[in-house]
Amino acid sequence: MDGRLSEYLADASLNIIDGFNEETCVELLQPAQQRLPFVFNSPHSGRSYPRQFLESSHLDTLQIRRSEDAFVDELFMSVVALGAPLVRALFPRAYLDVNREPYELDPKMFRGRLPPFANIRSVRVAGGLGTIARVVGERQDIYSGPLDVTEGLERIETIYKPYHRTLRRLLAETHIEFGHAVLIDCHSMPSSVRGHDSLSRPDFILGDRYGTSCSADISEAAADILTGLGYSIVHNRPYAGGFITEHYGRPAKGLHALQVEINRALYMDERLHCPHEGFDRVAADMATFAHHLTSIPDHGLPAPAIAAE
Repeated sequence: MDGRLSEYLADASLNIIDGFNEETCVELLQPAQQRLPFVFNSPHSGRSYPRQFLESSHLDTLQIRRSEDAFVDELFMSVVALGAPLVRALFPRAYLDVNREPYELDPKMFRGRLPPFANIRSVRVAGGLGTIARVVGERQDIYSGPLDVTEGLERIETIYKPYHRTLRRLLAETHIEFGHAVLIDCHSMPSSVRGHDSLSRPDFILGDRYGTSCSADISEAAADILTGLGYSIVHNRPYAGGFITEHYGRPAKGLHALQVEINRALYMDERLHCPHEGFDRVAADMATFAHHLTSIPDHGLPAPAIAAE
């Protein structure tokens, strides 16, 4: 393990830490004054890895980072200057995934008994991609052995729940201030992902849970803006939006959630896990995208039928 830890230490874009607490798991980047009813969220771009986690894995630095939505937080950093907050995870998705239910857990991963309310039979758990993932990339096992169940539950208490408290509070405050709130959930996808057919590899996939998490006007405006910037767009396939989009999107209450997936080949070298010459262009285009999307009169939204809770 010493040699592998040295390899981790050699990766300048990976931050090795002792552990997380409620204050160090999430960062909220806020403008001096929030001028827009939009909240941007990057839940999978974290790159601070607990030392103990790395020591429990048999993967090398490139393998363990394959599930990161690498550098997505940086691509959307310009939204803060526009007047919208950006929430970003500091922990890696391989360590804990906040885009899952809080207790989507695989009992085969743990020593000890999971709580009876754990969802152990979801499709995502079966695929090894629960709240605490079993695999990354092409079905590569993360851990060299089972985890103690108390460690898994502690991650949920100290990371998952504080992250969602931060996001939920920010959306509630935005809704109260503006009368509605729009969550843009920012992700990236491998360049191998295909769209509606076996041939196309879209530049962006927009997910609105097939029209249930977001006003159609917002989804259509997002697609039009990206198409105008020269990108190819697919809706909902294969990514319709995860737990965050489904959980926070309540259009009838004036709460809208849209997931945005960016093809990683547009801005990074997937093999070397580093930005390439396309990064600056994509970052500039995301600034343009956010500017136009947030500039639509009344943000393209009808008045909510029901007041937010």
